[in-house]
Amino acid sequence: MARSSSSPLSYRPPQGTIPESPGVYRFRDSSGRVIYVGKAKSLRQRLNSYFADFAGLHPRTQTMLTTASAVDWTVVGTEVEALQLEYSWIKEFDPRFNVKYRDDKSYPYLAVTMGEPFPRVQVLRGAKRKGTRYFGPYSHAWAIRETVDLLLRVFPVRTCSAGVFKRAGQIGRPCLLGYIDKCSAPCVGRVSEAGHRALAEDFCDFMAGNTGRFIKRLEREMGEAAAVEEYERAARLRDDVQALRRALEKQAVVLGESTDADVVALVEDQLEAAVQVFYVRGGRVRGQRGWVVDKVEEITTGELVEHFLLQMYGEGAPEAIPREVLVPEAPPEVEAVAELLSERRGARVEVRVPRRGDKKALMETVERNAKEAMARHKLRRAGDLTARSKALQEIADALELDQAPLRIECFDVSHLQGEDVVASMVVFEDGLERKSEYRRFAIRGLSGRGDVASIHEVVSRRFKRYIEERAATGELAAEPGVEPGLDPDTGKPRKFAYPPNLVVVDGGPAQAAAAQRALDELGVDDVAVCGLAKRLEEVWPAGQDHPVILPRAGEGLYLLQRVRDEAHRFAIAYHRGKRGKAVKESALDGVQGLGPARRQALLKHFGSLKRLREATAAEICEVPGIGPATAETIMTALKGERR
Repeated sequence: MARSSSSPLSYRPPQGTIPESPGVYRFRDSSGRVIYVGKAKSLRQRLNSYFADFAGLHPRTQTMLTTASAVDWTVVGTEVEALQLEYSWIKEFDPRFNVKYRDDKSYPYLAVTMGEPFPRVQVLRGAKRKGTRYFGPYSHAWAIRETVDLLLRVFPVRTCSAGVFKRAGQIGRPCLLGYIDKCSAPCVGRVSEAGHRALAEDFCDFMAGNTGRFIKRLEREMGEAAAVEEYERAARLRDDVQALRRALEKQAVVLGESTDADVVALVEDQLEAAVQVFYVRGGRVRGQRGWVVDKVEEITTGELVEHFLLQMYGEGAPEAIPREVLVPEAPPEVEAVAELLSERRGARVEVRVPRRGDKKALMETVERNAKEAMARHKLRRAGDLTARSKALQEIADALELDQAPLRIECFDVSHLQGEDVVASMVVFEDGLERKSEYRRFAIRGLSGRGDVASIHEVVSRRFKRYIEERAATGELAAEPGVEPGLDPDTGKPRKFAYPPNLVVVDGGPAQAAAAQRALDELGVDDVAVCGLAKRLEEVWPAGQDHPVILPRAGEGLYLLQRVRDEAHRFAIAYHRGKRGKAVKESALDGVQGLGPARRQALLKHFGSLKRLREATAAEICEVPGIGPATAETIMTALKGERR
């Protein structure tokens, strides 16, 4: 072990002291607190990679190394032992630079308190309790209550609290559920302790997937009751069977009845990842659960999956681990992970990626849920006033602004191999989208000159209009030939009157310099400029030689990323619409005698230009208003356009 407090080289272990064995290592800060835990097949190879080329490391890794002041390690015998020790250390020390999964909400479980003399069915959240059987989790508590309400007809297990149960016993009168036969009323001795426990065990068996025997038993008893003309009892049993079947219908069959699997899907961006799990037992989806993680360290999808499996199955009952775990990407040490899970379960566990069939289709469904969970998480985070205020202050501090940038405008350029160049401008005020202020620009005369020239043009055009608006309000003298208050291109009132506090461009130092040059040429000196480079999420203030590295999990970088991604989305949407319109116009606009109504009728009839090109003259004549001569003209025009 080595200790120091400045550069990573100051605490680098001496040459030859790091073993080549597999093991687990810990980085500590100056106070001795563990800030990162990792594992390696070869400790020497892995640790040397941290100290060999500091400049080539990811910024997040650089931050971890400069925060640390010591490193130590423990040698283990196998990769499985390394996984176990890594997990136990992460759980014990909670290192700030390791991935930590957190529930995106508190999911409810259906719980049966088998540890009590008279087990109770209830909805529970949070940490699991000893002696209680859990089913789920469910996405909503009402889904549990609907299921329980159906099952209490057949399995009238106690659902009341300890206080209600005790009071009913004291007064010798059960609650309402006891009178309507949805509770066996053990509080007043209608059923013995052993009899009530047997009901609770049957309830648990049904929820665990052993459903067939209960339905068959009730159907047999119904038949016997009808045979001896006990029609009222037969009708009650018929209703019980229907209740069980409705409870089963709420849990759709998605795979074979023998399938027990957890299906894990993951959606990620540069800063966060969202994970969703569907629990399949007996071929039915019994519940789902979600997590969100901040990507503090540099990590691959496979490594995210590995960390998730260790954290998910490292706690809780071994029987909660299924026979099969389906994942979107295999962990780097998939055999070791499977062996570790098998040890915990006491039986073989497979960890694999589904490639085809029903399991692949279910994985796609889980992935859609993960995407929706990520979108909901981002929406909640964006709507948090405290988080937005913190984000704006972090940006102001990083860029050394006099005040928080309450209005941010971001510009992005989109093109196809240098052609059909367009740009977008999106506006965020107080950390929220101001969609009524979004603008789109068609860039002309700059084909092939790249994003830098396009950024310069679009920023120039935006701030020329800002200057015109100021002139129209009397703040500046109006420019010659420009009518105050009207947009010279559209004739509509101008809407560029409000200047931003900060201009963000999608790109690095070159794009930021182009935007700053446009402002300098117009004499605008009260607007800050920066670029956001996508590869490493570096913030490049205009005119500076080095980027500003904002904290990966901070609100400031999160807001800048949202602004940049929204500008990119808006530019792409405009570009696609423009290309689609150009294709339609170039193909049919030049046809003599073909007006807008008949062009629309042709596209509606054939569905696409491709099908129209493949049609014969007779097929084209089927469109109302198209005669043989016009059909021939259309075919000639489309053939010429294809050439």
